Amino acid sequence: METPEFDDVGDAIREGRALRQSKAYRVLFAVDNIDFRPLAVADPIPLGRQILEAAGLEPERGYSLFAIVENGDFEDVRLDEPFDLRGAGAERFVAFLTDRDFKFEVNSHEERWGKPAISGQVLAALAKPGPDEAVFLEVRGGTDVLVEPTMLIDLDAPGVERFFSAPRPPVEIEIIVNTRARLVRGPTITFEQIVELAFPGPHEANVVFSMTYRKAASTPHAGELGAHGVVTIKQGTVFNVTRTVQS
Repeated sequence: METPEFDDVGDAIREGRALRQSKAYRVLFAVDNIDFRPLAVADPIPLGRQILEAAGLEPERGYSLFAIVENGDFEDVRLDEPFDLRGAGAERFVAFLTDRDFKFEVNSHEERWGKPAISGQVLAALAKPGPDEAVFLEVRGGTDVLVEPTMLIDLDAPGVERFFSAPRPPVEIEIIVNTRARLVRGPTITFEQIVELAFPGPHEANVVFSMTYRKAASTPHAGELGAHGVVTIKQGTVFNVTRTVQS
């Protein structure tokens, strides 16, 4: 069988599969901002400097390289240490050539950050929103932006970015239950709620339900869900529910 030209790391993460053997592996890459572009690297376990060189950058100029893992955290990628694309859960890489501090505010407190971009995950750790709250980016004269954990915010834009905690607005999420699209309130859903969507109405005591899911927002992203279980969902989370009558 001919080896394919490339495998996409982002596709592998979203599909919950291992990287395929290929001639190159495609990631997303940005320099000093969050304007990502596709980048092909030849090795599934590249050195940090190999990633920079694939992007046409000179590692000796003093670049700092970071992988943005699935939850939005920045993970330092050292230039002479291997970074395993097969198991790190990282699709996006960003290189910074800067020693500036970037100022912003979180709940009226001034903060400083050493990179021109910050993730929603980091902002949530700083803002410490309550269970029913989220972090928002203030937009003067416009609609404030809900900052999700995996989002990246550009701190190099003109002005000082201001973030604050506030009640999270209700959001309807489309999930798939036994091949049918359903709109539900997120971000979590229970085993019993999914059963009601799949098989509405009362059930006899000898009826047992089993359930699998995939493409969930929570970790693990796929697996089995038991009675009273809870899973965090996102657009396109898939559930398969089986109904069995015990004798």
